Amino acid sequence: MNVQTNSSPIEFRSVSKAYGETKSRHVVFEDVSLTINSNEFVAVVGGSGCGKTTLMNMAAGFTKPSSGKVFVNDVEVTGAGRDRGVVFQQYAVFPWLTVRENIAFPLNLGCCKLAEEEKREIVDHYLAVMGLEKFENALPKQLSGGMKQRVAIGRAYAANPKILLMDEPFAALDAQSRVLMQDALQKITTEERKSAMFITHSVEEAIFLADRIVILAGRPARLAEDIRVPFGGERDEDIRLSSEFIELRRHIEHSLKH
Repeated sequence: MNVQTNSSPIEFRSVSKAYGETKSRHVVFEDVSLTINSNEFVAVVGGSGCGKTTLMNMAAGFTKPSSGKVFVNDVEVTGAGRDRGVVFQQYAVFPWLTVRENIAFPLNLGCCKLAEEEKREIVDHYLAVMGLEKFENALPKQLSGGMKQRVAIGRAYAANPKILLMDEPFAALDAQSRVLMQDALQKITTEERKSAMFITHSVEEAIFLADRIVILAGRPARLAEDIRVPFGGERDEDIRLSSEFIELRRHIEHSLKH
């Protein structure tokens, strides 16, 4: 069941993606229609090669559909834009800038007209939210992978985009760091609501973070299921042990297999 609101920041209208011609043509996914509503966190799960990242890249404006259209706030996507913040799987931080300077980067672009004091307050806020105050003067080479992703997420929020697009941002982390990052992201998304599209292979991660979970399955992939997650508000680790959480995980894993 979809959440119904008055606006649809992201809308995929019957999009398909294929590579090659005639006999060598490979159809990744076809006829996918999906709406992500205002302030809604939607996780997209599916097997390798089903086109999850490609779908997100369409919303980001990095690639175009073979057919169909993608809209952001009712405007057809033709390229990247400042209204969309992207967090990549790789640690996309500037190695020559400190943690503070990385988070401040979008605020120091010519298009940002904020006063210097406002910029400092925003950076201070996200240093605190992401637990990076003690490392504000450190360079990325001095940070763990999890901390680098905290910097990337803090920078994305500091830019204040209307939409966040995240491509498996925790995939390269060890299990403990991944759980800590899930907790941090869940906290900030609860406090500072934005429309978000989150790509992941982890069913448990999707359930813990998302308002809705979209399943891509098949060859070529199609939108197999669109599930409303029955947990609202801030979530803690105990929720992972609840019978409702376990049953939903079992259902999604079964759908992915079959």
